[in-house]
Amino acid sequence: MIASGAVYQSLWNTLIGRPCGYGLKDIDLIYFDDSDLSWDAEDKYIRRVGAAFRATNLAVPVETRNQARVHLWFEDKFSVPYAPLASSAESLTRYESTASAIGIRLDDDDKLDIVAPFGIEDAMAMRFCPNTYTDHEIRSVYERKATRCRSVWPEAIYLAR
Repeated sequence: MIASGAVYQSLWNTLIGRPCGYGLKDIDLIYFDDSDLSWDAEDKYIRRVGAAFRATNLAVPVETRNQARVHLWFEDKFSVPYAPLASSAESLTRYESTASAIGIRLDDDDKLDIVAPFGIEDAMAMRFCPNTYTDHEIRSVYERKATRCRSVWPEAIYLAR
């Protein structure tokens, strides 16, 4: 599933007439595989996806992450505990903002499947709102991302925590 900034920031660029890829720091590609939670297993996916995207000459890096492993490293990185997830879709419920909690994947019928636990209204309205469901866990992440987004997309509406 392609998620977060690659989705809502691309939408914002379209809404305000900016070029495709403007301001994108990376493309988040998330998947869920709880059959092997080792770093080596995830790294195989990272290298495979990286090689495929390098062949496209894409100017933005792709960050591939197994959502089944997030609980293993999140606390070390952000200093707050993170309960294990049951799916990639569930991971979106823990993203720092409602606008970033959107993922898109191609289903078995070659149709786009949009996963948006908080809806797409905030992203469509260019509102960067805190995800209050995880308010206690990711306040610093929200503030950091809001600051960066505000510098790139000043047209958007930013709500404080």
